[in-house]
Amino acid sequence: MWVAKHLVAAVVHNGRYGLFYRSLGSLPELEHRYLHCTCCWRSRIATTGFDVLNSTLSSEMCEDEGKSLDSRYTPEQRAVILQLLNTATETELAGVKLLRGRKSVNIVEHRTRNGPFKDLESVINVPLLKYKTAVVVFNSILYPTEKKEKRKTKIHLAKFIKPEVDRKLLEEANSIVSIVCGTDKIAWAHLSRGLSVLDWQQESCHSFLKGAYLASAYLDDISSVVSRIPAADFFVVEKPGLSLQHTSLYPVMVHLRTVEAMLFALLGLRREPDAPPKVLNMMRTAVGRHFGLMVGETRTSGVQTVRQMMTDSATQKTPRVSFPHNLLVRYRNAFQLGGRNRGEELCDSLLQAVAFYELLSE
Repeated sequence: MWVAKHLVAAVVHNGRYGLFYRSLGSLPELEHRYLHCTCCWRSRIATTGFDVLNSTLSSEMCEDEGKSLDSRYTPEQRAVILQLLNTATETELAGVKLLRGRKSVNIVEHRTRNGPFKDLESVINVPLLKYKTAVVVFNSILYPTEKKEKRKTKIHLAKFIKPEVDRKLLEEANSIVSIVCGTDKIAWAHLSRGLSVLDWQQESCHSFLKGAYLASAYLDDISSVVSRIPAADFFVVEKPGLSLQHTSLYPVMVHLRTVEAMLFALLGLRREPDAPPKVLNMMRTAVGRHFGLMVGETRTSGVQTVRQMMTDSATQKTPRVSFPHNLLVRYRNAFQLGGRNRGEELCDSLLQAVAFYELLSE
């Protein structure tokens, strides 16, 4: 009771609050906390009062976005950036940070319609390229070394090929057949170790995902495909990245797993007794990362990449991939942007084969 009485006496003094009293108009003391710059959201600022906050907000960190893009770089740096943006192919642009997928396509389409970029400020007229994105892109063009070093360490042989096979056997393979299954077709690409396309085609499978599941109908379609697949040292079957969490895709996942199992069984018959496995799985996401086609955990289309490979094969002396003339003629109009049938399985089978050899060589 004595403590309570004296506490009240201390709190209430002459009709005013004594212990916690503050004169009118005074500001409460601010406890240590972290604030973020509301303009750029980059800086974590420790502050104990409004004076510190005001001085920080008036600093040049918040003025970055008000500066023109051209004023951020020297004339020499602007020349390097514009040179790449005005001359690089879609594939080369996709190697720049944040330019994967649709952004690289938009840049090429914009300069085709409007001519080359005359200054950095004009780049933000390209769809999906705003101020902050452009800054990251420009910096990545000027300082690309760190990104390339990181990318090399992302993918390891043991992680993208199953079951495990002696690396020397894989490196000595004269040719492989890369196989990709879709919802209504199976595509394959036969590539030599020198990245020359020996065969590249697909076959429709009319029993796939049609009404009630019939194992015999699936077997007939897949057996027909296997009978047309050429001989090779290894057969590499794509391993899809579908998750059980996506319950709506469960029928598709069951379909793909069924086709995968039948391909392993039928192609495995070509294996000699006591020999290493000839049928392998390769992760779809590993191929996507190798070609820069991943957006988060989602793989985007590889159509543009394949079209560029075909163009380079016809125009360059030492292309990344060599196509025979008849296949260039056959598929020159097969991969159209915006079309319903863009040949995704064909593209994916080729990219998987190229990634297989290129990852082995790293």
